[in-house]
Amino acid sequence: MFARPVCARAGLVVTVSALTACLTAAPAPAADFYAGKAIDLLIGGDVGGGYDIYARVLARHLHRFIPGSPTIVTKNQPGAGSGRAASYLYGVAPKDGSVIGAVFPGAIMGPLLDDRAQALYDPTKFQYLGSADNATRVCISHERSRIKSFEDTLQHKAIMGASAAGGSTRDYVNMLKKTTGAMFDLVAGYKGTADIFLAMERGEVDGMCGLDWASLKSQRPDWVRNKTANILAQINLEPEAELAKLGVPQIWKFIRSEDDRKAVELIISQQVFGRPYLAPPGVAAEPLKILRDAFTTTMQDKEFLADAERARIDVEPSSGERVQRLVEQLYATPKATVERAKDSIKP
Repeated sequence: MFARPVCARAGLVVTVSALTACLTAAPAPAADFYAGKAIDLLIGGDVGGGYDIYARVLARHLHRFIPGSPTIVTKNQPGAGSGRAASYLYGVAPKDGSVIGAVFPGAIMGPLLDDRAQALYDPTKFQYLGSADNATRVCISHERSRIKSFEDTLQHKAIMGASAAGGSTRDYVNMLKKTTGAMFDLVAGYKGTADIFLAMERGEVDGMCGLDWASLKSQRPDWVRNKTANILAQINLEPEAELAKLGVPQIWKFIRSEDDRKAVELIISQQVFGRPYLAPPGVAAEPLKILRDAFTTTMQDKEFLADAERARIDVEPSSGERVQRLVEQLYATPKATVERAKDSIKP
């Protein structure tokens, strides 16, 4: 015979202890889940870089839309093109919704395009909160350089600065050198885009590729305004209106073959989730929904958008569900295209 539930009524009498047990067993409302807690936001880039600027603007507002208003604590964890932060999030970070991450799209594409990354984490198993921007990337040179257009790179050597392996500033230089014939010499090892800007000012390098257009506008707005930067090409699936108005050509004009075009399309598809935010695998449905809903609401919030405008960052968001589907689709790409894409970004 089964025992009666604790909350069952005995006639018209319910004891105080039984009522207390009922209330204790009930699911906590969403407002209580994060009340009095903190959420660590790991940023997979250096302080002062474009991804850092984006993440800190988001952190100033995200807590307002999470019931319980937890403190958002930003922590930079650069390294391996955000691979270090992604690996920590995947294998070490608590799976209770108390840690989320902001990583480079290259960290999500890395295990697909770089065999060395495959054992560290599986990007299809991350739980995506969304992306803040559908990014356009550019190749630029400094005004002092004799490289004034992308056509010049096909005729003259250009020294291009880049970060460590796995970063777009490195991968995109290799990709364009192989698929367009650009005469790029790569100087890698800079900590991030802020250091590459300084190297350009010092004349150490001519420029860089794989830089987000939004990052150029937020980190060096005077370079855009005063034409200190020559914008050689825009790298995207669809033309960016502001750059098109400036007469900046899309990179497709210079790609030499259809097979190369397919490989480049695969590599730059990551830009659709240009500013991805994600949670570790295994986070329960309730905190994941809270975080996704908060991210979506933040992207539409007037105060956040005003703050983003002041920081000169573009906001073109995608939902967590959309990013999740796209990552899964990219990992289902035919092997021949994946292998050609892998080869194009190798040194």
